[in-house]
Amino acid sequence: MAKRGGFPGGMPGNMANLMKQAQRMQRQMEESQKELETKEFTAKAGGGAVEVTVTGKKEVTKVKLSQEVVDPDDVEMLEDLVMAAANEALRMAEEANSEMMGKMTGGLNMGGGLPF
Repeated sequence: MAKRGGFPGGMPGNMANLMKQAQRMQRQMEESQKELETKEFTAKAGGGAVEVTVTGKKEVTKVKLSQEVVDPDDVEMLEDLVMAAANEALRMAEEANSEMMGKMTGGLNMGGGLPF
Protein backbone atom coordinates (compact mmCIF):
# COMPACT_ATOMS: atom_id res chain seq x y z
CA MET A 1 0.00 0.00 0.00
CA ALA A 2 1.34 3.45 -0.91
CA LYS A 3 2.32 5.73 1.92
CA ARG A 4 0.21 8.89 2.08
CA GLY A 5 1.71 12.33 2.52
CA GLY A 6 5.18 13.56 1.77
CA PHE A 7 7.28 12.89 -1.28
CA PRO A 8 9.61 9.93 -0.92
CA GLY A 9 13.04 10.79 -2.27
CA GLY A 10 12.43 14.55 -2.32
CA MET A 11 10.24 16.82 -4.42
CA PRO A 12 8.78 15.59 -7.67
CA GLY A 13 10.53 16.90 -10.79
CA ASN A 14 7.94 19.53 -11.64
CA MET A 15 7.96 21.01 -8.15
CA ALA A 16 11.77 21.17 -8.08
CA ASN A 17 11.76 22.91 -11.47
CA LEU A 18 9.17 25.40 -10.26
CA MET A 19 11.27 26.18 -7.19
CA LYS A 20 14.37 26.71 -9.35
CA GLN A 21 12.43 28.99 -11.69
CA ALA A 22 11.06 30.99 -8.77
CA GLN A 23 14.55 31.42 -7.29
CA ARG A 24 15.95 32.46 -10.68
CA MET A 25 13.10 34.92 -11.15
CA GLN A 26 13.68 36.39 -7.68
CA ARG A 27 17.40 36.89 -8.44
CA GLN A 28 16.55 38.57 -11.75
CA MET A 29 14.04 40.83 -10.03
CA GLU A 30 16.58 41.82 -7.37
CA GLU A 31 19.17 42.62 -10.05
CA SER A 32 16.65 44.63 -12.05
CA GLN A 33 15.56 46.51 -8.93
CA LYS A 34 19.18 47.43 -8.15
CA GLU A 35 19.64 48.62 -11.73
CA LEU A 36 16.43 50.68 -11.55
CA GLU A 37 17.56 52.29 -8.30
CA THR A 38 20.61 53.75 -10.08
CA LYS A 39 18.54 55.38 -12.83
CA GLU A 40 17.43 58.99 -12.69
CA PHE A 41 14.13 60.46 -13.82
CA THR A 42 13.79 64.16 -14.56
CA ALA A 43 10.55 66.08 -15.01
CA LYS A 44 9.89 69.74 -15.76
CA ALA A 45 7.05 72.09 -14.90
CA GLY A 46 6.19 75.65 -15.84
CA GLY A 47 7.54 75.27 -19.35
CA GLY A 48 10.89 74.09 -18.02
CA ALA A 49 11.20 76.77 -15.33
CA VAL A 50 11.36 74.07 -12.65
CA GLU A 51 13.17 70.76 -13.07
CA VAL A 52 13.25 67.95 -10.51
CA THR A 53 15.34 64.77 -10.70
CA VAL A 54 14.62 61.65 -8.65
CA THR A 55 16.27 58.23 -8.51
CA GLY A 56 14.62 54.88 -8.95
CA LYS A 57 14.70 54.72 -5.15
CA LYS A 58 12.29 57.68 -5.29
CA GLU A 59 14.72 60.12 -3.68
CA VAL A 60 14.94 63.70 -4.94
CA THR A 61 18.53 64.33 -6.03
CA LYS A 62 18.25 67.67 -7.81
CA VAL A 63 15.94 70.67 -8.02
CA LYS A 64 16.75 73.28 -10.67
CA LEU A 65 14.95 76.63 -10.83
CA SER A 66 15.26 79.25 -13.54
CA GLN A 67 15.71 82.80 -12.23
CA GLU A 68 12.54 84.12 -13.81
CA VAL A 69 10.38 81.72 -11.79
CA VAL A 70 11.78 82.97 -8.45
CA ASP A 71 9.35 85.74 -7.54
CA PRO A 72 9.29 86.68 -3.84
CA ASP A 73 5.75 87.99 -4.32
CA ASP A 74 4.50 84.66 -5.67
CA VAL A 75 6.11 81.92 -3.62
CA GLU A 76 2.95 79.82 -3.93
CA MET A 77 3.38 79.45 -7.70
CA LEU A 78 6.98 78.27 -7.23
CA GLU A 79 5.88 75.76 -4.59
CA ASP A 80 3.20 74.43 -6.97
CA LEU A 81 5.69 74.09 -9.83
CA VAL A 82 8.22 72.24 -7.65
CA MET A 83 5.49 69.93 -6.40
CA ALA A 84 4.21 69.26 -9.94
CA ALA A 85 7.69 68.48 -11.28
CA ALA A 86 8.53 66.25 -8.29
CA ASN A 87 5.27 64.32 -8.60
CA GLU A 88 5.81 63.80 -12.33
CA ALA A 89 9.39 62.57 -11.81
CA LEU A 90 8.17 60.18 -9.10
CA ARG A 91 5.41 58.97 -11.42
CA MET A 92 8.04 58.28 -14.10
CA ALA A 93 10.12 56.26 -11.62
CA GLU A 94 7.05 54.28 -10.54
CA GLU A 95 6.09 53.63 -14.16
CA ALA A 96 9.60 52.30 -14.90
CA ASN A 97 9.32 50.05 -11.84
CA SER A 98 5.93 48.75 -12.99
CA GLU A 99 7.27 48.06 -16.48
CA MET A 100 10.21 46.15 -15.03
CA MET A 101 7.91 44.10 -12.81
CA GLY A 102 5.60 43.40 -15.76
CA LYS A 103 8.49 42.07 -17.82
CA MET A 104 9.71 39.91 -14.95
CA THR A 105 6.31 38.42 -14.12
CA GLY A 106 5.17 38.07 -17.71
CA GLY A 107 2.22 40.36 -17.07
CA LEU A 108 0.82 38.22 -14.26
CA ASN A 109 -0.97 40.14 -11.53
CA MET A 110 1.14 39.10 -8.54
CA GLY A 111 -0.58 41.38 -6.03
CA GLY A 112 0.68 44.66 -4.62
CA GLY A 113 2.31 43.49 -1.42
CA LEU A 114 5.25 41.47 -2.68
CA PRO A 115 8.65 42.75 -1.52
CA PHE A 116 10.43 42.21 -4.83
